[in-house]
Amino acid sequence: SSIFAKFTIDGHSGILRVKPGETLDYETTPTHFVTVVAKDGGGKYKGKHQVLTSTATVTVNVLDAQDMPPSFVGTPYFGYIYEVSVPGSEIYTVSAKDGDQGNPNPIYYSIVNGSDGVFDINSTSGCIFLSTHPSMLNNELYEIKVKASEVGPNSQPLDYDITTVTVRVVDLNNHPPTFYGENGPQSKFKVTMYEHPPAGEILRGFKITVNDSDQGANAKFKLRLVGPSRVLRVVPQTVLNEAQVTIIVEDASGIDYEKGPTLSFKLLAVEIDTPERFSATADILINLLDTNDNVPIFTSEYYIARVPENSPGGSSVVAVTANDPDSGSWGEVKYTIYGSGSDLFAIHPSTGLIITQPWTSLDAEMRSKYNFYVKAEDSEGKYSIAEVFVSVLDMNDHPPEFDEEFQEKTMIIGTPVKVQAVDDDAESPNNVIEYSIMTADPDNAFDINADTGEIQLKPFIKSMEIVQNITKQKDCKWSLVVQARDRGSPSFSTTAVINIDITEATPLKGPMAAFLMKSRDNPLRALGIVTFIILVLVGVTVLISTVMYMRNSKSNRIMPVRRIIKRGPRDQQTWKFKIPVIKLSTPAEKFLISDPVSSPPQETSSPRLKPIPPIAPCLPPPPPSNIRANERPRAVPTISGALTSKSSKKAKPGRRKEANISSALVSELKMKLEQKINENNQGYY
Repeated sequence: SSIFAKFTIDGHSGILRVKPGETLDYETTPTHFVTVVAKDGGGKYKGKHQVLTSTATVTVNVLDAQDMPPSFVGTPYFGYIYEVSVPGSEIYTVSAKDGDQGNPNPIYYSIVNGSDGVFDINSTSGCIFLSTHPSMLNNELYEIKVKASEVGPNSQPLDYDITTVTVRVVDLNNHPPTFYGENGPQSKFKVTMYEHPPAGEILRGFKITVNDSDQGANAKFKLRLVGPSRVLRVVPQTVLNEAQVTIIVEDASGIDYEKGPTLSFKLLAVEIDTPERFSATADILINLLDTNDNVPIFTSEYYIARVPENSPGGSSVVAVTANDPDSGSWGEVKYTIYGSGSDLFAIHPSTGLIITQPWTSLDAEMRSKYNFYVKAEDSEGKYSIAEVFVSVLDMNDHPPEFDEEFQEKTMIIGTPVKVQAVDDDAESPNNVIEYSIMTADPDNAFDINADTGEIQLKPFIKSMEIVQNITKQKDCKWSLVVQARDRGSPSFSTTAVINIDITEATPLKGPMAAFLMKSRDNPLRALGIVTFIILVLVGVTVLISTVMYMRNSKSNRIMPVRRIIKRGPRDQQTWKFKIPVIKLSTPAEKFLISDPVSSPPQETSSPRLKPIPPIAPCLPPPPPSNIRANERPRAVPTISGALTSKSSKKAKPGRRKEANISSALVSELKMKLEQKINENNQGYY
């Protein structure tokens, strides 16, 4: 019965059970694969009623039970007794296996009947051996009934099987090996199969049996397969009497339809230990069926094509070819192209010929290189890819052109002037220009460099005197017609009229003179360079000014201070003030101060002192403030000075007026300094 008839599942709990009345047989099907489908209740999704499902595969492994009897393997059995055999010689070994392969029991072998007392069997190995001398045998053919019994855990016999072992007594080696088919002896065997079978697969289409009717060593031979190396192998390689021949795939790559639709082998059976070395040969022929096992392969990984520009639409570019060795529709190739550069091209789907689109116009000056991909695909979608590179060949379709047909030039004697033409063609030699002088006025006065277009005077024209002698005019303006011709085929040319004003070199020297000389024919370029230099200088000046302004603003910043902290300046010379002690006898003497250091002690009491000129005040000490670590302390303005008298002698009456004027000046200076100090202190605090 089918799998669905053996299992049932609970629709709600999902429990999988064996259907009542059904049984599972390990020997028939040891493993079952059950696909379970889970469905929801359904509902609307995107306006439609849908039921969502999911599937799972359940693998059911069946455990073996003791319900099968043992069975013999390799029946029918044939054994042989030879004239040279001795008691104890092995005749044949039978083999039986428990039908319950999952948990097999040991097998016990025994002879039921037919031994006639001349044969015995090993109960464990199943080996039948001769128990007497061959001369004691009365029959040429014996049929021995052998029993194979299962032995339970307690050595009790269980199920059993009985087979017949035919034993033939052989006297002479008079039978060669023989191959048999389903209908008797056969020397040629054929089979049809698909190419590339997996390695290790048995070619079951062959039904081959080999037999040697001799007995003993005369019936022992080897099997060998002769043909393409290591493609197939034969089992068994050594046969005694008779065996079923099995042919197995060893190297699947050798079974390839594209290499050959047929394979031929020779099957040999050669006796081993007989003097006669009898043998037999059978032909093995394999007819292969093709499969789509190959992809189309291009003849090259990339193709290079060259197309002249301005070619008409539909022009051939290149033909690509891909080969698929498969037969029939599998070997038919279809071509397509794709890629960023493929829009201008088309390909024939069968021939692989690439052409330009009907509306395509290739221009080497616009774009000279194209690349795209071409795809070769068979009927089942197997494909390969190659890349195509297309170069557009430049044609000479542009003549040289001067900027102006009439040009004005200034030539300094000894220095050339240059004319230039441009050819828009893409490649050499179409865009290579040669210059020549067609006509000149005066004649034979100029030379031109054919490659660069530089025009210069003949070597003998070295001064304005020679020029004026040639022209007989004062303006010294000559003209010539210059031709520019490309090197393409066919060649194109154009002309320009050049008016040249001849002058002598200026006495200017240095780099500025050289610059002006070079720029005489292009004043706009010179003006642009000068403007650029001026802008650079202005920019540098603005940058330096900005940096200085920021620095001064930072250094002049005044921070508010709530209290005065008297702190001496670091690493600064101490300010020393020498204030003399003055005793005044009259009010007018307050402006006459003696220097106690410079005046002798005996002269300090003089009523009339010589006035001294005022001394300029020194810098004041710094005010208390927040002093930064990397800044020097600022000085606070103050008054410092010493008013002394250099002479204690009585002043002359003529100098009295001068002393009064000096004293008044000192007083006024002192008042102004004190006022300035107060204003500064208010600003600091």
